[in-house]
Amino acid sequence: MSTRAQQFSAEVLRRTQLSDHFVRLVLGGPGLAEFRSTGIADEWVGLVVPGQFQSRYYTVRSWDGAELVLDVVVHETGLVTEWAAGDCVGDVVTVTEPKGSFAMPDDAAWLLLVGDLTALPAMARIREAVDVPTRIWAEVPSDVASYLPPESDVTWLDVPHHETSALAAAVEAIDWPEGEGYFWMAGESAQMRAIRKHLMRERRLPTSAYDVMGYWRSTAARQPRAVDPAPIHRAGKAAGKSDQQIWADYDAATEAREQA
Repeated sequence: MSTRAQQFSAEVLRRTQLSDHFVRLVLGGPGLAEFRSTGIADEWVGLVVPGQFQSRYYTVRSWDGAELVLDVVVHETGLVTEWAAGDCVGDVVTVTEPKGSFAMPDDAAWLLLVGDLTALPAMARIREAVDVPTRIWAEVPSDVASYLPPESDVTWLDVPHHETSALAAAVEAIDWPEGEGYFWMAGESAQMRAIRKHLMRERRLPTSAYDVMGYWRSTAARQPRAVDPAPIHRAGKAAGKSDQQIWADYDAATEAREQA
């Protein structure tokens, strides 16, 4: 019998604009009394904000037993982006129970971290949690260069054209350290698939030596492209529709897309 994942109600206590690309949200309140961290360095939670029907997943930047810190990447569009860009302090959100996958072997002699902007919070937390020599490759805008812990060994990669990534090529050019270590990477899904193939076929690494995760999909990779709920939600609210009516509109649009 499957057990339903726990959900927690939380209030936005504080909001801080860290950069043009990051908003820090500090969540708290009595609804998080039973929240328990996994202790896994790349753990994430699902976040459901007011007016949103689906979870979006974010790295737990920190949890001190009372306050949960999430650093949200700000995109051009999207329900979480639009909500987080406004005055969301005091809003009540839903947080799912945390999960994580980082599993560096105890005898690893080194760690390589690679990722784009969406992976930066996880790379920062991992860097703080480990005590082995660590190198980082970060494909991020220059305004977040100070986000990683001081004295991190970082190779800053230029960000390509919108909704593209060159992380796969960067990994293929890495001069790997000697001995046994661990490789962790997250970013655009198509790039992650290419890297998994490289690690398996070229590097011939056992699956216990790496963790590669797709955090998001580029528009071009969506076949067929999923229905974007943001414009449906905006139009519905402008028309005075209830959340239930907007949800019905979203279902209808999704069904029409699948049948097209």
